[in-house]
Amino acid sequence: MTTTSHTEFDGVQFALDVLEWLEGRDEPAASVDETFALLSSTRRRLCVQVMRTFDEQVTLPDVAEAVAEREAGESVTELSAERVAEVYLSLYHDHLPRLVDAGLLEYDQERDLVSPQAI
Repeated sequence: MTTTSHTEFDGVQFALDVLEWLEGRDEPAASVDETFALLSSTRRRLCVQVMRTFDEQVTLPDVAEAVAEREAGESVTELSAERVAEVYLSLYHDHLPRLVDAGLLEYDQERDLVSPQAI
């Protein structure tokens, strides 16, 4: 029998907790599926977390640096410029448009500014 330490993520319990939470809600299954698909990317989750931390307009390069730091667990000074550029490009071309379309973030392309969505 395998035991799990208390510091390890318990995916089964998490899934059960989410399912229990969903039972009390009247959300269309398609909406739930779209939300899970949106949050299935670690980079998108980190981007939203970064924007919640800043809680104001931030340049996309600054967001990319913060996401790269969180992914690598290192400060931006320890990361290569190529690594940060890769994160920037993936945010710009893939992740940010999805988060904007979902209404989680706003993006001013002319000024290259990302903002948390006003709720």
